[in-house]
Amino acid sequence: MTMPLNKVPWSNADDQAVKVARALAMDAVQKVGNGHPGTAMTLAPVAYTLFQRFLKHDPSDPNWLGRDRFILSCGHSSLTLYIQLLFSGYGVELNDLKNFRTWGSLTPGHPEYGHTAGVETTTGPLGQGVANGVGMAMAARYERGLFDPENAGVSPFDHNIWVICSDGDLQEGVSAEASSLAGVQKLGNLKVIYDDNRISIEGDTHLAFNEDVSMRYKSYGWNVIEVAAMGDGDVDRDALEKAMDVAVSELEKPTLIRLQTVIAWPAPALQNTAKSHGSALGAEEVTATKKVLGLDPEVHFYFPSEVENHVRAVKTRGAALKVQWQKDFDLWRKNNQERANLLQRLQLKELPANWEEALPTFAIEKEIATRKASGDTIQALASKFPEFWGGSADLAESNNTTIEGGGSFLPLTSGLKNANPYGRNIHYGIREHAMGAIMNGIALHGLTKTFGGTFLVFSDYMRGAVRLSALMQLPVTYVWSHDSIGLGEDGPTHQPVEHIASLRAIPGLTVVRPADANEVVSAWKEIIRRKKPTGILLSRQNLPVFDRTKMAPASKVGNGAYILSDCDNTPDVILIATGSEVALALDSQKSLTQQGIATRVVSAPSLEWFAEQPRSYRDSVLPPKVLARVSIEAGIALGWRELIGDCGEAVSLEHFGASASAGTLFKEFGFTTAAVVDAAHRALKSVKNR
Repeated sequence: MTMPLNKVPWSNADDQAVKVARALAMDAVQKVGNGHPGTAMTLAPVAYTLFQRFLKHDPSDPNWLGRDRFILSCGHSSLTLYIQLLFSGYGVELNDLKNFRTWGSLTPGHPEYGHTAGVETTTGPLGQGVANGVGMAMAARYERGLFDPENAGVSPFDHNIWVICSDGDLQEGVSAEASSLAGVQKLGNLKVIYDDNRISIEGDTHLAFNEDVSMRYKSYGWNVIEVAAMGDGDVDRDALEKAMDVAVSELEKPTLIRLQTVIAWPAPALQNTAKSHGSALGAEEVTATKKVLGLDPEVHFYFPSEVENHVRAVKTRGAALKVQWQKDFDLWRKNNQERANLLQRLQLKELPANWEEALPTFAIEKEIATRKASGDTIQALASKFPEFWGGSADLAESNNTTIEGGGSFLPLTSGLKNANPYGRNIHYGIREHAMGAIMNGIALHGLTKTFGGTFLVFSDYMRGAVRLSALMQLPVTYVWSHDSIGLGEDGPTHQPVEHIASLRAIPGLTVVRPADANEVVSAWKEIIRRKKPTGILLSRQNLPVFDRTKMAPASKVGNGAYILSDCDNTPDVILIATGSEVALALDSQKSLTQQGIATRVVSAPSLEWFAEQPRSYRDSVLPPKVLARVSIEAGIALGWRELIGDCGEAVSLEHFGASASAGTLFKEFGFTTAAVVDAAHRALKSVKNR
């Protein structure tokens, strides 16, 4: 829904505000001695036009449900955003600009989600913001389907996603992946302004980037509008505003406004130079530029009361927009009580009553791959959580991520089978990186739970987005199947070796590798409860379902590691395993017990969850006095030494795999009962020889 801001003609006061914004950008970088002034100077009239005249927002309520979203994908130009947050009254003050890029300030070098009000996502790694915007636009459409699908007209759930991006953003592959998908999805609520200034750190972008971006985006299915710079190099504000009006009226396609600009305009010596991209302009150039702008060069951080009063009027306009929206929302709520109850539950981040009752329980009679158990669990969750949706990077049949009967999230005009603009199954195509970044955008939009699947080995392709999930602590779930050499004949290109350890190395990301089907169910249960970024690692091959009448219950998965099978007395040796290797640990326990060695088996699906437990619990599982320990995991041993200690042994895989059956590979690479027993004896010997 487009709600006009009742725009008034551009005034001298607007011109003055833009000049002040340009000067503030220069001063903030000059004071701290580092940063990116050039783009912020160039984009001052662009961001000003957006925040003051187009964006539907209420600075007094940064989380207003009906707001438009704004993403500064070129996060290095963070001052572009911070200055508009200052102008609009989001809580950023002049002193925050004076403390730009310093410890504890509200104005860090790149915008950080959750740190500064008005920042919708963490940006800086280029291209991610564009993909986040695609995710937000998709989420907005899905939420429309949850709450107001029959309404063919305007709805309180309609709003736009605005993105400002740079040449660098569009050079990154993740933006190309996401933009291609946005065209397929016909995301008419997505509006991207591309700052085409042809400058990067190394100089002219044509050194490496001279494609026709407009034609590329037209081929993606976007509406493309080109806006040339004015003769003096400044932004053609009138042409830009006309382009933005057209973008707002375009409902069937995403829009790219290709805006030609001159970086650091109007700096006399450094405009259109690489130096202005990532360095302070220097005192002389700042002085000269202020003179061009008609400002007093001796006054720093100039923000006079008349400019402040003028720009803060956007708060009044925003409040009026919200009042009108509230009337529409109240009418919707009156006529849609059941959906209103769902919305309230989602806003409060509550779980539906008795949701766990739908989850499956697996019998011991039949072996089952944990990817299959995950698929069954996803079906059960989908039956209880209408907000639960997701997809796969063209591997849904392998990842078991399809929500049966959920329809394909696609516009009806696609003409494809099962197309549903509000469908629950997202077809990402072979775009792992974009999938991760789009999932982040969906989570940032705020109301739904999403997941995305691919093979574990391809987590490499999406690592940048995964890291940002962890950095922002977003409740996204990565379904990574085919988690070891157990995938077999596809060979070493598809067999993860270093991936489990490398993912565990990401702070704030939880890695869960369930050992059997019932551990999968308990793992999903914890993922839903905890609402944190999590990767669940699943087997391709069938695994035995453990007899829980003789072992600990799978509900202990939430502890991260637990005693699955114990000995009668204090153990001589402890076997710690994850995933498919837990069954091997149990077989090895039998052999060691027959040799008179008291053996404990610990299933450790999540080392992160285990680390969160009290010391007393961790010591009960891994008694400090029991130094003979063996870790068993079909990946590199990096990270296990902390748990197994100096006397411990690691049964691991320190090289790439091969193309053969799973059984052959596990045997040839030493994942056998004999190898584990030998490792246990070596550990016992090390303890004895201490």
